[in-house]
Amino acid sequence: MDLKIYHNPRCRKSREALAYLNDQKMSVEVINYLQNPLEEEELKNVLAQLQIPALDLIRKNEAIWKTDFKGKDWEEEALIKAMLDHPKLMERPIIYNGKSAVIARPIEKLHSYLK
Repeated sequence: MDLKIYHNPRCRKSREALAYLNDQKMSVEVINYLQNPLEEEELKNVLAQLQIPALDLIRKNEAIWKTDFKGKDWEEEALIKAMLDHPKLMERPIIYNGKSAVIARPIEKLHSYLK
C-alpha cells in the first residue's frame, strides 16, 4: 500500500505516526505541508477522503485561529482558504492512501486505518 503522510516534523504526533509507518516498512511519501502547502484541489480531495467538513480539520488551539477566525461564522470555502493561506491550521498527521484518509491522532486511529 502506497501512502502519503501530510507531516509536520515539529509535531510529536506526526513524528510518532511516521516512525510507526517506517517500523512497519510501509512505502510512504512524506509531504511537509508547511514547506509545500497543499493546492486547493488537493486539500478538497483530502477533506473528501476524510469525509469531514473543513472546520473539523482545523487546529482550534493555534494562535492564528484564536486571533483571526474563532467565533466567526465561516463558510466551507473560507475555511479551506484559511488552511491554504495558513497551513499550520491543519490537523496532523494526515495519512492518505489515494482512496481514503485518516487524521492519525491518537496513533490508534492509524493502527485501525491500516488493518
